[in-house]
Amino acid sequence: MTFLALDVGNTRLKWALYDSPTPGAQLLGHGAVFLENIDRLSDEDWRHLPEPTHMLGCIVAGEAIRRRVEEQLELWDFTPHWAVSSAAEAGLTNGYDHPTRLGADRWVAMIGARARMLRQIPGTEHSPKALARPLVVVMVGTAVTVEAIDAQGKFLGGIILPGHGIMLRALESGTAGLRVPTGEVCDFPTNTSDALTSGGTFAIAGAVERMVQHVRAHCAAEPVCYMTGGAGWKMAPSMSVKFELIDNLIFDGLLEIARHRLGQTL
Repeated sequence: MTFLALDVGNTRLKWALYDSPTPGAQLLGHGAVFLENIDRLSDEDWRHLPEPTHMLGCIVAGEAIRRRVEEQLELWDFTPHWAVSSAAEAGLTNGYDHPTRLGADRWVAMIGARARMLRQIPGTEHSPKALARPLVVVMVGTAVTVEAIDAQGKFLGGIILPGHGIMLRALESGTAGLRVPTGEVCDFPTNTSDALTSGGTFAIAGAVERMVQHVRAHCAAEPVCYMTGGAGWKMAPSMSVKFELIDNLIFDGLLEIARHRLGQTL
């Protein structure tokens, strides 16, 4: 029962093929392509893959991109399925004012994060939810999101801020003559390149630190903090709170959703 997971972001499509639709399944293949190269997938990256039994994807790139991806999926004989945010799924309750308006990538990543946290609790075979901790989930990509989840699995809310690239382009477009190469992160920048890079990095780190403080006060417990996303590794050296860097929480979330929908057991 092979399972194809797709994460279609604003810049790249990432895919992973697993031997079953369950967390911890064996990875059979994976890859990533920029969105402009989607139309080559069926002839190149996917051409020699074993046919997946099931597929579930997460997409934020828009309807036109989704149609292009589904054209490539016609290589195989199955119906594509896409994760969307809802009032509740796979152990997570959605506290957004309008649950269906929450970005699918945020929703799926939070489901993956909570499932991962529960699996990491000692004594999971007895009553993991009784020992659950609140969560702060950070995704660092084109945009940055910082989410809060309480110990009972309710999404409390989250913040969105620009990623590094958007911050720099905004400054370049709004400031005359500001065209500088990417600099280094340092405590006391003494040139414009370092000042820009440090400013963006510390803005993101500060947003995470503030959310951790909010969750700690609201839940009266120390939250677990997970960071994911293509630019997560850039933030890692500058973080002021304890966190774990995860390669792809969206794949974790897709596997967890698939497990619930298909009735799989761990």
